[in-house]
Amino acid sequence: MAIQTAPSFEALEKLKDTRDADLIGRQMLDPQRSRGRGAQTNKASRFDTESREPVDDGWGQVEELKAFETIEHIERAKSIITRNESPDIGFDRSINAYRGCEHGCSYCFARPTHAYLGHSAGLDFERDIYVKVNAVELLRRELADKRYKPKSIAMGTNTDPYQPAERTHKLTRGILEVLLETRHPTSIVTKSALVVRDLDILSEMAKLGLVHVALSVTSMDHMLSRKMEPRASTPEKRLEALRLLSAAGVPTGVMAAPMIPAINDMELERILDAGAAQGAQTAGMVLLRLPGEVREIFREWMLRHYPDRVKHVMSLVRETRGGKDYNAKWGERMVGEGVYAEMMQQRMQKAKERYGLDKRLPALRTDLFVPPRVDDGQMSLF
Repeated sequence: MAIQTAPSFEALEKLKDTRDADLIGRQMLDPQRSRGRGAQTNKASRFDTESREPVDDGWGQVEELKAFETIEHIERAKSIITRNESPDIGFDRSINAYRGCEHGCSYCFARPTHAYLGHSAGLDFERDIYVKVNAVELLRRELADKRYKPKSIAMGTNTDPYQPAERTHKLTRGILEVLLETRHPTSIVTKSALVVRDLDILSEMAKLGLVHVALSVTSMDHMLSRKMEPRASTPEKRLEALRLLSAAGVPTGVMAAPMIPAINDMELERILDAGAAQGAQTAGMVLLRLPGEVREIFREWMLRHYPDRVKHVMSLVRETRGGKDYNAKWGERMVGEGVYAEMMQQRMQKAKERYGLDKRLPALRTDLFVPPRVDDGQMSLF
């Protein structure tokens, strides 16, 4: 096992064509071990000064290595409602009951956050899952704070609230139970059909004007979807979830996100058409974003699955980001810039009009909020 200094992003950017592909190719994981995962490498956290790289010394493999398994880490969080002041995001507070996401989307913008935990933004992000076991308890306490003012809480903003770990831990369901009890509004974005498990709660919240649910459908191509989101629900299951939610009276939307140039952008209208047919009332789109380590992880994914398109795709990505792989400027990071980005926005608007998805979902109510009762050991005066 050799120890080498990790190459910087700047150094990687200077590598061209075959040299770039050769460097990444030598670092890629054995596809048999990483089967069902999105990331093709597991490079060290950007905060580490060294990285380890396996080197073939000619003796062959001594032992057969097992496939990478998911590891759950139990976490007792200090708070659960996260706040932001980003002007181009439609919410100022959110809840993420899990860190990391097993769905394994190579393009996930949340991957760099795993570096703060000492993990790789690559494979570690989708196999080292942190479970905030006290999420429901914290939510009840924070909503009971006398200074708390209700506004819609977004779920599914960083990691999917219905990823596989939710089947066991049911934290998202527990959070919804508290939100229904307190008459607190929420919006949910997910790629999982598991959301219909909580239809009993969501339908009750919908009657009170307290919930919106959006299903993210990135491709209608079953094979492409499996490559892009290896452990998320199939496109058919997501569309079925849209139908069931809509039939139960839950206001729904379909998200075509992200749209990736020359990979799935040609499916935009097809996705919106399918979503509208299943009862979606509105639609959204986000162009591919490649912040931090994501640009490298996504490029590695393309070298594995679409090596002949790497140069073309990255060229179009840079066209939408002012010549860079990513532009973090508020107001531009979600929609991009340039001819390609403008064309995608025009296609989106026309498709929304064509399929009746150009209306707004009803505003979520905050006037019904009732603070929860918290057993703090203090007896009532009366």
